[in-house]
Amino acid sequence: MDRELLIEIGTEELPASWLPALTSAFGATLEASLKAARLSADAPVETFSTPRRLTARFARVSERQTDLEEIITGPPVSAAFDQSGAPTPAAEGFARKQGVDVSLLERLEVPEKKGTYLAVRRQQRGKAAVDVLPDVLTSALRALTFPKLMRWDAMLDDGKGELPFGRPIRWIVFLYGGRVVPFAILRTPDAMGGLVQEVRSGAVTYGHRFLATSGRAGRAVKVKGFDDYRKRLSEHFVVLERDERHSRIARELDVESRRKGGRVATALVGQSLLQEVPDLVEYPFVLSGHFPEEFLSLPEEVLTTTMIHHQHFFPVLNDAGALLPVFLAVLNTEPEKPEVVSRNLERVLTARLRDARFFWDADRQQRLDGFIERLDTVLFHKKLGSYRGKAERVSRLAEWLCREVLVRPDLAPHAAEAGRLCKADLATDMVRELTELQGTIGGIYAREDGHPEAVWRAVYHHYLPQGVEADAPPTRAQLGEAAVTWAAVSLADKVDSLVGMFAAGERPTGSRDPYGLRRAAQGTIRTLVDLPELTGLDVRIPLHQLVERAQEPFGDLISDSLEQDPSGYGTALWLFITERLRYVLEQRGHDIRNVRAVTHGDIREISPLVARRKLEVLAAVADTDDFRQLATLFKRVRNIVAKNVPATPSMASIDQTGAPLDSLLKEPAERALWQEVQQRRPVIDAAVAAGNAFRQAFEEAAKFGPSVATFFDDVMVMTEDAGLREARLRLMWTLEHLILQLADVSEIVPQES
Repeated sequence: MDRELLIEIGTEELPASWLPALTSAFGATLEASLKAARLSADAPVETFSTPRRLTARFARVSERQTDLEEIITGPPVSAAFDQSGAPTPAAEGFARKQGVDVSLLERLEVPEKKGTYLAVRRQQRGKAAVDVLPDVLTSALRALTFPKLMRWDAMLDDGKGELPFGRPIRWIVFLYGGRVVPFAILRTPDAMGGLVQEVRSGAVTYGHRFLATSGRAGRAVKVKGFDDYRKRLSEHFVVLERDERHSRIARELDVESRRKGGRVATALVGQSLLQEVPDLVEYPFVLSGHFPEEFLSLPEEVLTTTMIHHQHFFPVLNDAGALLPVFLAVLNTEPEKPEVVSRNLERVLTARLRDARFFWDADRQQRLDGFIERLDTVLFHKKLGSYRGKAERVSRLAEWLCREVLVRPDLAPHAAEAGRLCKADLATDMVRELTELQGTIGGIYAREDGHPEAVWRAVYHHYLPQGVEADAPPTRAQLGEAAVTWAAVSLADKVDSLVGMFAAGERPTGSRDPYGLRRAAQGTIRTLVDLPELTGLDVRIPLHQLVERAQEPFGDLISDSLEQDPSGYGTALWLFITERLRYVLEQRGHDIRNVRAVTHGDIREISPLVARRKLEVLAAVADTDDFRQLATLFKRVRNIVAKNVPATPSMASIDQTGAPLDSLLKEPAERALWQEVQQRRPVIDAAVAAGNAFRQAFEEAAKFGPSVATFFDDVMVMTEDAGLREARLRLMWTLEHLILQLADVSEIVPQES
């Protein structure tokens, strides 16, 4: 009989940013632990969380483990019996070790060992679930990972010592079929005392810390099962479902903002704050407050950053889209006197806005370029110098990009000026206090100084893009007249960081990326991928063009790096860029096989924009019968060329017109294939040269399928006739290189193949 399993881990408040991933991981680790313990769960796990609890519920978990049949193999039969059939010492020793008579040993064919072996079967009856479940929870708790672990003098009785966790665990609900499963988190001997005790499982949870309908807030609440658990928590002011908390917050924000004559500034807030706040509270309550109108003279970005990032307040707009001197706060309690709480929140926000006003006034005592000299005191990296040096490199690289690569020499001076100014705000008081405004406040100060839009907007947005989605900021409308100069400065800044940090030996490892190099690489690729939409320029920029120019200031550093590890710097950098390019394209929803196909070969020569355009048409074309046939056969073409062409020195000087092959090829199938190559090459070459019209090119390539199939059916490439063999290899080489201009279609071989 299957029974319900309910587990709740009660903790000190967990950070809101951890909860979404941690909630999923808690359910996944429990599922994996149940499976490893041979306990079947007929329904998927349901997970819930609040800042003080992680909860998982399995509607039905089997009462016993499934029985285990274990087959233990021994010596091969050939070594287990002598010529007379009597058991050898090897057979007798194996039987003795397993505690059975030799006559009870089985003979078992073992394909992986290519022979027949003696074996014994052991039947292990499954244990009762209640006896296994403590080990399930133990392994799940051990498997959970956190951005930061806390040691809290706790340990498990599993021989592995301490149990670090994200926050100290205060209680455990562990019910199977409504009965408590015994489980304990022990405390280290030095920590045990009157106030520090073991945490033992029970049927008791805890309600809201501060709210109660009667009695003491936060008192223990006994539960019988999940339905009772959810009901009892609700009675004690805990909204268990995150979606319900989210909906309640959104609804109350809308009601309160309308009551104040406005609407929530969703365009300014985005979804991040509304996604974060439900993980900060167990029982949400929305409260409004006001701040002095005098602060509305500050830039909108300063006001909203102070409210959103520092106080988790929601700004309110009027019907015209202007900020009102009103904010909305989401509390974790319903106060008896809301006006008192509101007044205190107003005092906190007003104090912060006074600080922001002070920093604004202090910074505006001089122009933005007056802060550049101070950048000498702000270190970028010990091997790469200060941010002033970085700004000078970005300025030169942005000017070159704008003039030579983006082919807008008229905007090159603006790009150079934006690059020179882009890091100046790092020396301002405003950024020291509100670090989220770096770049943004620099653009605002440049605007106040009278710089043209092509300069100040480029500074304002130069840290973007940070998302890889096509609609991630910035948009063309946000960039305005600065679209081209922004692209130049943004690319220059990110590529300079990538090349410089790799030359300095700084490379991302696992989850560690302190210099944000993944974000820099993805931002670079996303800009190149969407360049026409962002700037209006249809420029296909190969990756090596950016990297090679950005490397010039780091020549000595790169030389030192190569002396220490000749294959280190360049190999590591381009492997990293390849991974990031493929990641961006995969995140756009493209099949990984198609992504590998269009990013084959030398990554340095690839234009991300061209890769994107190929992928946009490849999915539809790749689904045709002819293309699937070509993909399968092209793998054979590639193998033949890889194994045989390097041994033919004359292959490097093949006459691309194909005239010699006309006289050398004899069989109808090979002559027909050569004619198809000649016929379809112009369409493919034209698409590659233009960087578009790839649908027609892929459709032309797909038509090779039947001819290649006939060629392999009728022709032996590796014939004994040396001249004919070389001609056929030339034909394979020419076909391979023609199709590789589009993609390595052998990567798209159907799964069933």
